[in-house]
Amino acid sequence: MNKKEVAEIKKQFTPSNCAITRICGCYVDGEKEKKTRIKEAFLSLPEEEMFKYFDIFRKCLSGTVGKNLLNMEFPLETEAEGGTQEFLLKLRDSRLTDDKMLEEFYDKVIACYDYAENYLILLIHAAYDIPGKSSDGSEMFDASDEVYDYVLCSICPVKLSKPGLSYHAEENSFHERTRDWVVELPADGFLFPAFNDRSTDIHSLLYYSKNAKELREDFVRDLLGCTLPLPAPAQKETFNLLVEETLGEECSYETVKNIHENLHELVQQNAENPEPLTLDKAEVKYLFEKSGVEEEKLEDFDAYFEAAAGEKSGLLASNIADTRKFEIKTPEVSIQVSPDYMDLVETRIIDGRKCIVIGVDDQVEINGISAKTVLNQA
Repeated sequence: MNKKEVAEIKKQFTPSNCAITRICGCYVDGEKEKKTRIKEAFLSLPEEEMFKYFDIFRKCLSGTVGKNLLNMEFPLETEAEGGTQEFLLKLRDSRLTDDKMLEEFYDKVIACYDYAENYLILLIHAAYDIPGKSSDGSEMFDASDEVYDYVLCSICPVKLSKPGLSYHAEENSFHERTRDWVVELPADGFLFPAFNDRSTDIHSLLYYSKNAKELREDFVRDLLGCTLPLPAPAQKETFNLLVEETLGEECSYETVKNIHENLHELVQQNAENPEPLTLDKAEVKYLFEKSGVEEEKLEDFDAYFEAAAGEKSGLLASNIADTRKFEIKTPEVSIQVSPDYMDLVETRIIDGRKCIVIGVDDQVEINGISAKTVLNQA
């Protein structure tokens, strides 16, 4: 799914667009015991509660595709009888009315979700009548020919509210506030099936993680039957390692700068594309060639890439390129500039010393104080 398709599903989580038929849930304590369950027709809920749930569902489809939102395909064996995809398909087709299947789903989550505190498993079923689109991209609500039937699972930590004082109007006084258990926004979740090319794709799903650095491998493997891609921070580390191993001892400042300039340019060119830009092995190799990496340095590139990222893996450009800063560090000094102004920083030898030179105008700021630059003439 791309960001436009994700946004289209999120738009349903409002009273006017709501396509949710049913909401179910199970409250689990820190000992992995089921404490209570929810099972309601969603539209029968009080309006105030519906808005709180909408916040949770929207959050479960928030973040960056490729970081917090990960597209995953089911391995073929999971679609056979007894497989994880087959189970999820039956769960969706039940429209959450089968109590036995719901209990089995809760048990599967509890068994593989490693969390030592209380949490709420929320599950909704929805049926979205997909509007057609005209040639200019506008929606035609009377031209729908498919209903997107899906389930969305949100796993929300439940934590005790903080202690404090509260005002009692009837007594006109302040007292210690009663602490209660509060359902927080989701930490993890998934959408099944995926909504790819604005259509149902039962062979894929979308996984959500609030923390892009800590993806839950057991949860994804055991409940969903999928394999996690490299997390965003690991992709950046992999790319950096690939640069260092390919260039070896001749990993020069200029070459690394060229790589990041060309990478930043690729990200900028793809900015309006809803599909995230993914670089495969051949595309990363071309990026290195374009940036001035010598041919002999690329002889072992394929082996380096496969060892670092995997033969069929790709690296998301948004994960390996820092679009907010270009950073240069020495043991004593750290310099940060916008990627758009990398050309202001260059290396020179001055009085026999290797120096990093930054082009400046007449005015600079030192610890928040405006000052004029004074040049020392050699």
